[in-house]
Amino acid sequence: MLNNPKLYEINIRVWIKRFGPTAKISDIPKDYWLRLKGKGIDFVRLMGIWKTCRANIDSTCFTPELVKQYNAALKDWTKNDVIGSPHAIDEYRVNPDLGTEEDVIQLKKILNEIGIALILDFVPNHFGSTSEILKNHPEIFLTVSEEIYRAEPHTYFTVPEHPGLYFAHGRDPFFPAWSDTAQVNYFNPSARDFMAGTLQRISNFCDGVRCSMAMLILNNIFGNTWRGAADPDKYPENSEEFWTMAIKDIKMFNPGFLFVAETYWNLEKTMQSLGFDYTSDKVLYDKLKNNSASEIKGHLTADLTMQQKSVRFIEKSEEERAIKTFGHDKSMAAAVITSTIPGLMLYQDGQWEGKNNKIPLQLGREGKSQPHPKIVKFYEKLLKITGDRVFKDGIWNLLACNKAWDDNNTNVNMLAWRWKLGIRNTIVVVNYSDINSQCRLKFDVNIGDDRILLNDLMGDKIYVRAIDEFLEKGLFIDLPSYQSHVFVFDEDNEGGGSYF
Repeated sequence: MLNNPKLYEINIRVWIKRFGPTAKISDIPKDYWLRLKGKGIDFVRLMGIWKTCRANIDSTCFTPELVKQYNAALKDWTKNDVIGSPHAIDEYRVNPDLGTEEDVIQLKKILNEIGIALILDFVPNHFGSTSEILKNHPEIFLTVSEEIYRAEPHTYFTVPEHPGLYFAHGRDPFFPAWSDTAQVNYFNPSARDFMAGTLQRISNFCDGVRCSMAMLILNNIFGNTWRGAADPDKYPENSEEFWTMAIKDIKMFNPGFLFVAETYWNLEKTMQSLGFDYTSDKVLYDKLKNNSASEIKGHLTADLTMQQKSVRFIEKSEEERAIKTFGHDKSMAAAVITSTIPGLMLYQDGQWEGKNNKIPLQLGREGKSQPHPKIVKFYEKLLKITGDRVFKDGIWNLLACNKAWDDNNTNVNMLAWRWKLGIRNTIVVVNYSDINSQCRLKFDVNIGDDRILLNDLMGDKIYVRAIDEFLEKGLFIDLPSYQSHVFVFDEDNEGGGSYF
């Protein structure tokens, strides 16, 4: 497993149209992938590559809330632009609008040759409500009595192919059911075998899977979600978690195959213990939104192994664009944080250009937008900085931000950490607040001179500091709101500017 890799997330059903209105996977130029690799990308996730349900679009994709989202994202949208959710999967076959299975295998080969792993989606909880799987394998889905169906018609449904059977829509226990989906029954061993076999098939086309809402099928969560609706007495109790079995079976034959879990409810450690290589760090995202440096710092004191398996992000397909959530300066400060701490760094297509419109998952077209010059320049610099191998192979330590003077308390707004690889040192400092803030940083250095040269890669400036003050009082930091330093220096004092 790579140390601190970078993942680029692409909504392929929308993105592919940049190469032509009817472009296929085979039409994507290799140069595009080479440019991504040049920016340090290790994994590419193609969201929405599987065949989805079309028959339920009219009945599920034009709710008032969705229409409101379409209006906000694409002023001139039409009914033809609505193509359904990528999570309402018909079957795990490549969407013919995008190409063939052979095209995906060839793409994987191209990506692997240039050092990029291909990540595809697996939606374990459900299929689309009009899927071929529901028609041909009704036994793997959750069914209820007619009485329960009549009492909650928004949660349960019928299909003409199976009269007398009442199926459940997929759901998150804290929200209404997703009306475009059909819930898989994880009480049923046959359903588990079917889904494990589906995973095995997907593994032939990619180097890893991103598992949507992966925690929903944990034994206790599935049981609590469907308590009173499903009949667990029909099936033997499942003592083993589905993920333990499914991940073990695939890794037995393909040890390097990656499992990435979309995870909520503080279940990250649980999912990692079941075999997931990475779990999404929604906790950090929420703390970054809430603007609390002290809470962010507390989060970064967690077990380092767990942190290294955390997916760090400030935007992804399920969330608003970073510019809209954080604003320009704060989004850049948040990006410095997520890009320079241990873990998997996720970047969404359009993030580096400063796009500010979230595309609803049901839309198949995006509006035109111009790159934001300040954001573009910032990410060019950040990606170059984090491309240095100190962030891959170095040792990371969180640093204490001490008071700059007795009655100054703005040090609580500051975050700092150190990466060390041999004699090479990189110090990251971020003022994560809306006021000018100061602090002092103390850490051990081995410098044989009476001064230390600090090359600030973010500010393009070299600072010279007396080593006595540096060691006795600590390095003085004074940063404007949401600004950052990334200092580099060599402990033999031959200069930090030689790295780039």
